Amino acid sequence: MSWLERELNWGVPATELRHLIGRIGELYAALITNGRMATEVNQAGYDVVSQDGERVSVKTTARLSSTGRIAFNPNTLQLVDRIIILRVNTEEMQVETLFDDSVEQAKKLMHSAAEGEQSSIAMSKLLTNKPSNRRISKVTEAQWKNYSIAELENGTIEVSQAGTTLSPAKPHLRTVAKAIGVQIINGNGNPYNTRQLGTLLIRALNDQSDTTSDMGQPVAAHS
Repeated sequence: MSWLERELNWGVPATELRHLIGRIGELYAALITNGRMATEVNQAGYDVVSQDGERVSVKTTARLSSTGRIAFNPNTLQLVDRIIILRVNTEEMQVETLFDDSVEQAKKLMHSAAEGEQSSIAMSKLLTNKPSNRRISKVTEAQWKNYSIAELENGTIEVSQAGTTLSPAKPHLRTVAKAIGVQIINGNGNPYNTRQLGTLLIRALNDQSDTTSDMGQPVAAHS
């Protein structure tokens, strides 16, 4: 993700980074399924084998709008057990799960293909009911009042309040940043994205907590 962000900052359009974005999606899918990459190069039908032996087809897009479709080869779907569709949000530099379920459930969303054409799922259907990040472990976390800010194992920043996940996260991160005096603009005058701001806030809140804890320690007496 850091390399992708660097490429984008160099002015390379996301449409020219399809291979990198696709690879990020495959590695991400291997991570969240505790699996491994398919052993064959250009493995027909699937890209990842999960910990439970599921053959997983991974589709990754950088499309931010609700238009467009995710295409599938109907001739290889019989080789697949599970489909994961991901979106690399290049504005926030986070990976979002749009779909993660069985092939049978995916087929219910697919537009029927004419003979010789690809099947597809409309982005609008995928964005209607995105799955949560429940399968992904937290790497680090910080608390502020009734907010919880967590960095997940995949680098995503998740904000929750009283146990409810808040989306989008950025407005709530900015609320916390304003309250504790953390800048939301970087040294170049550009706003931090969600991943950057979340990381800064977690570090700042935990540093404050450590400082408060140290201040509360008794001072050793001197003879």
